[in-house]
Amino acid sequence: MNTQRLILFFVFSFSLLLLWDAWQKDHRPAVPAIAQSAKQGPAQGGVPSPSVPSEAMPLVQQKPGDAIPPAMPGRAKHEILTVKTDEFIADIDLQGGDIVRLELLKQKDTLDENSNFQLFTPAHHYAAQSGLIGPGLPTHKTLYQAGAREYVLSPVEDKLQVRLEAPGPAGVKTVKTLTFHRASYVIDITQEIFNGTAAPLAAHAYFQFLRDGAPPAGDPKMVNTYTGPAIYTAEEKFEKLSFKDLDNDKAKYPKTADNGWIAMLQHYFVAAWLPKEGSPREYYAKELADKLYSVGVILPIPAIAPNASGSASISLYAGPQEQAALKDIAPGLNLTVDYGWLTVIAAPIFWLLQFLHKWVGNWGVAIILLTVMIKAVFFPLSAASYKSMAKMKLVTPRMTKLREQYGNDRARLNQAMMELYKTEKINPLGGCLPIVVQIPVFISLYWVLLASVELRHAPFYLWIHDLSAQDPYYVLPLLMMASMLIQTKLNPTPPDPIQAKVMMIMPFAFGVMFFFFPAGLVLYWLVNNILSIAQQWQITRMIGGGDKGHARR
Repeated sequence: MNTQRLILFFVFSFSLLLLWDAWQKDHRPAVPAIAQSAKQGPAQGGVPSPSVPSEAMPLVQQKPGDAIPPAMPGRAKHEILTVKTDEFIADIDLQGGDIVRLELLKQKDTLDENSNFQLFTPAHHYAAQSGLIGPGLPTHKTLYQAGAREYVLSPVEDKLQVRLEAPGPAGVKTVKTLTFHRASYVIDITQEIFNGTAAPLAAHAYFQFLRDGAPPAGDPKMVNTYTGPAIYTAEEKFEKLSFKDLDNDKAKYPKTADNGWIAMLQHYFVAAWLPKEGSPREYYAKELADKLYSVGVILPIPAIAPNASGSASISLYAGPQEQAALKDIAPGLNLTVDYGWLTVIAAPIFWLLQFLHKWVGNWGVAIILLTVMIKAVFFPLSAASYKSMAKMKLVTPRMTKLREQYGNDRARLNQAMMELYKTEKINPLGGCLPIVVQIPVFISLYWVLLASVELRHAPFYLWIHDLSAQDPYYVLPLLMMASMLIQTKLNPTPPDPIQAKVMMIMPFAFGVMFFFFPAGLVLYWLVNNILSIAQQWQITRMIGGGDKGHARR
């Protein structure tokens, strides 16, 4: 097999790797569910009231979340209160005390950079809901009361509390408190119950996301980004739950645990319910009517004695997938930044890229420096392969004569070519080796640029305003195409006319493909090509000057 055929083999192999990466993201094996007993309490007041096995055990039902009334779209318009902090503008619907709109003030909209990004939005029925399970206790359908209609975090405050009250059974008072923090995407939510009756009160608190199954507006069409639920436990680790599996009731995940979290993911952003570590909980994920989905967690509230109070607290993270911050907020939360099957390579690449960015202050310059460093690591390998290609170019006339001499006698032709390679100390496979070795690095950097919110809307210079999006004027892909044409000219010309035409077509085929890639990735490949051209030209000049006479023997 000669060098040209190996290059073609690389093209198809690279395509297969991309297809495999996309396939495994949607078809990774499911995690077996934890066996659980079935216990269901009687229905009271329209909401089932489950029995509590013990204060230390979470609620276990016939199906997780069955005790929670379904939330349906298209409900009547209700009164909204607004919360403003340094990170958020949140709209809270007084029916249920749900966060129905969450505007991130430091993240720009995907399609309109003059507007802020909205994570929770009525456009997708995306909301954070919470309520109580118990006889007559308020749910996310109950009308709450608030002391004001607008809450603003003042410059001298580090946190802002929104207190919502709802009616309960006679003698029972319930309060939902949402605490917003300065310089944080974490919202603490507490459900409190004050039992003024003469009997103990058993209850559970639930916290859930409601969302449709549509991807967010502006999600890239040429790549396989994930939108949907995900769950993490220490035992089963990180697992995605596709909307398709929820449609078919085939989603397998741990239902009960004393650790972990449950989340809703989309490109660059995550919303996650984060119960306290070591506390029992029950996870659930299910399809509702009209292609809506709810995923959440149920927390037990220890039995509340007469004239006493009880509560359940949880943290809600709703913001960008910033890896350093996520790692400190909850175990495993940084896994929501998914680099695919090459995470072991992509994670160090991102760490190095982030380090370079802190030094130079520009992600594009950091990518260029990263390219130079990767090229330096592969320099000995590249030098050996370019020497082999330079020698191949010198002996091309002799190979053409061999083809003419032996005609259709493939066996004798291959034998003569192998003798020629041996005499001239040429490795016919060496020319492809640098490309093959760089495939994992290329794919890893592709996912780093695609999945890292730190590069979202990151500018370079001139017309490149977003390195995570494609070049709006296709200048970088055209320059990369030109660099590939120059490289083709420096390579040995295949004696077979058909192979020669294929080699000339390849730069255009790759160039068209790169039209749809992030500008940062094209920048990496362009700089890599320029460095390769310089290295290859120098080595070819040296080999041509020193070995030309020897190669013509």
